[in-house]
Amino acid sequence: MRDEIHSDRRPPEDTPSAGDARTPDTARPPAPALPGATTLRWEIVCLLALSLGASAVSAVISFLGVLTAPESLAEHTASLVRPQADQRPWLDLSWQLYRVAVGLAPVLLAGYLLHRSAESMRTIGFDLRRPWFDLRSGTVLAALIGVGGLAVYVVSWRLGMTVTIAPSALEGNWWDVPVLVLQAAKNGILEEVIVVGYLLHRLGQLGWTPWKAVVASSVLRAFYHLYQGVGMFFGNLVMGLVFGWFYHRYGRVMPLVVAHTVIDIVAFVGSVYLVGRLDWLPS
Repeated sequence: MRDEIHSDRRPPEDTPSAGDARTPDTARPPAPALPGATTLRWEIVCLLALSLGASAVSAVISFLGVLTAPESLAEHTASLVRPQADQRPWLDLSWQLYRVAVGLAPVLLAGYLLHRSAESMRTIGFDLRRPWFDLRSGTVLAALIGVGGLAVYVVSWRLGMTVTIAPSALEGNWWDVPVLVLQAAKNGILEEVIVVGYLLHRLGQLGWTPWKAVVASSVLRAFYHLYQGVGMFFGNLVMGLVFGWFYHRYGRVMPLVVAHTVIDIVAFVGSVYLVGRLDWLPS
């Protein structure tokens, strides 16, 4: 049976309500109310400003810098996971783990905000209730989006519409692969919980139609990937539409986390072994 993705509750007007007239002995404690519409809007703005909304602004500025440089887009390189302390592996490892942990802080905030309105991460399907469904559907989505995304990247790079993407620029330490897996999991959890689960749920509570919310979510995803170039902007826009449709259909964000994590693991770890060895891969 399909899980619900939007709460039946709608935000009240931001005005005080009359108190319960019953006596304390007979009155039942009221259920926590959904914050008012204005409060919900500011909640969304603040969470995005601390996470992927800020990343979108940074990506636009980065893209403008590359676009106005004398070199073509394909001559620029975007390193997704970079060393944080050259020639000091233990310090570098500490910084890498720190960045993973701090990157997940907005997810904790989203969980708190849902809890505040008497909801939880379970409301958006970020839980372990359906592990086999999540793994199966996540793996299928990863295959579809991963193959399509790779094709978009290679073609758009050859057309000069995308920068050269270096998924990993780490220096060959023993911990490189575990850190890349953690980075991939962080990306999957952060992006899908915030931009799909939380955002679509809250926009639904504000009265947005499902597809209007999906389009908004997809455009945001496209913009915070704009630093990778025009081709990847549109590739991520399509990915957002597919993921948004899936969430609207099944009401679970966990398969999307699985799919995104698998895609990034293949990209990050695969780049270590394949870039420079396959002639058709940009390097």
